[in-house]
Amino acid sequence: MLPKPFSWERADARAGRFDGRFIVGVLTTGIYCLPSCSARQPKPENVRLFETEAEAQAAGLRACKRCRPDLYYRGEDSDAALFDALAQRVRAEPAACADAGALARACGVSLTKLGDLLRTHAHLTPAAWLKREQVRAAARSLLDTDRRVVDVGHTAGFESEAAFHRQFLGLTRMTPGAYRGLRGASVFMLQLPAGYRAADVLAYHGRDPQSPAEQVRGMTLVKALTFGDDAVVLEIELETQVAWCRVHADARVIERHIAGVHAVALRLLGLTLDVAGFETRAARDPRMAALTARRRGLRLPLTASGFDALCWAIIGQQINVTFASALRRELLDIAGTEVRGMRAHPSAARVAQIPVDELRRRRFSRTKAEYLVGAAQAVAAGRLEADALGDGSAVMAERDLTRLRGIGTWTARYVLMRGAGFADCAPVGDVALAAALQKLTAAGERPGPGQVEELMRPFAPHRSLATFHLWASLRDAA
Repeated sequence: MLPKPFSWERADARAGRFDGRFIVGVLTTGIYCLPSCSARQPKPENVRLFETEAEAQAAGLRACKRCRPDLYYRGEDSDAALFDALAQRVRAEPAACADAGALARACGVSLTKLGDLLRTHAHLTPAAWLKREQVRAAARSLLDTDRRVVDVGHTAGFESEAAFHRQFLGLTRMTPGAYRGLRGASVFMLQLPAGYRAADVLAYHGRDPQSPAEQVRGMTLVKALTFGDDAVVLEIELETQVAWCRVHADARVIERHIAGVHAVALRLLGLTLDVAGFETRAARDPRMAALTARRRGLRLPLTASGFDALCWAIIGQQINVTFASALRRELLDIAGTEVRGMRAHPSAARVAQIPVDELRRRRFSRTKAEYLVGAAQAVAAGRLEADALGDGSAVMAERDLTRLRGIGTWTARYVLMRGAGFADCAPVGDVALAAALQKLTAAGERPGPGQVEELMRPFAPHRSLATFHLWASLRDAA
């Protein structure tokens, strides 16, 4: 039997205890909601309760866009839909929400709920996520328009020119004026943060000296890249406080893809995650402080693209790094794009067309070859947006990845960490991570996946950087 309108405890309704038991129809607005909906409480005389969604729809009501009862009754993630709707709103009008409070009002949720939502789906605080979206909007405007820099900042939602410059520099490692100078440029400079550990980043990229896709020459990283049908070579020379980036390609190609080259440079140099926030948090925990003390400033370099990370993760399943590197060279030889004496990582479309037997002849196991080609086909067909995973929900990205054949939790989280750049991923199932946790905790036995999940929880919301520190700790003397 349905309760009378508002005869139930409002606090219980907001907590979701009545969701699924009945639906609230608001006749004046023409919508139906979950009892937990955070929208303003309507007058009792304007409310009609329904037992099923079909009854509400038959009465001519449509689903609420805030609480998404349609997704709830389909068994889909309503919080993911809420996050997606918020992202679309902010990206369409970045200045509409000045702070976390405005974001919460736009969602119709409390500040606590907003914090939980963005930590779960974006791995960022509301303030950090909003800043990122505003900087991205400003960056597009700087390259696409001739508006004054101060006006660009104001339109993107920054309260002052000083705040705009400071926050833009923090995320792009360039001032707004210097970023606008990317138009028509083949050389640009990134300002490195204090204590930047260049040797560690170069060591990561140089772990396969035979790779035709990237080469380390002294303090310089040279990387072959593709953008659609175009290929370029990016040369990054690391100095004490700056990184000089030079792009080698036809001038028109450079002009078309300079924003993408800049984004790749940030990824390769590990300049996308909040190291200071992680180390500040770590300092408050003796075990975490001991872990990070030897490597203050350690950064997590990302792959050039999400698809690159997906291929590497599949190739690296259940084999050592040396053999995985050899198989990656075979993939580059088969389908990589030649550019200035190097070979850039192939596109999903090219990998999708490789016969499985061709990979088998190149030392791939049949299952690994099938997983790789199958994943590439999903990306090429648009079923998985590998290079846009970091723009959406981490929860939905992991779900989409694990729906692919051969993609489990470890592979998915590795892609989210190294390809999408999410800050709070623990690649459960990783042998090296389990060994590092065993060493850290002085445990008698290596922890299993469930134990690894639990042991990594205290590192939230920085489990990606914590994972990199743990991997690095295996090289420490006992």
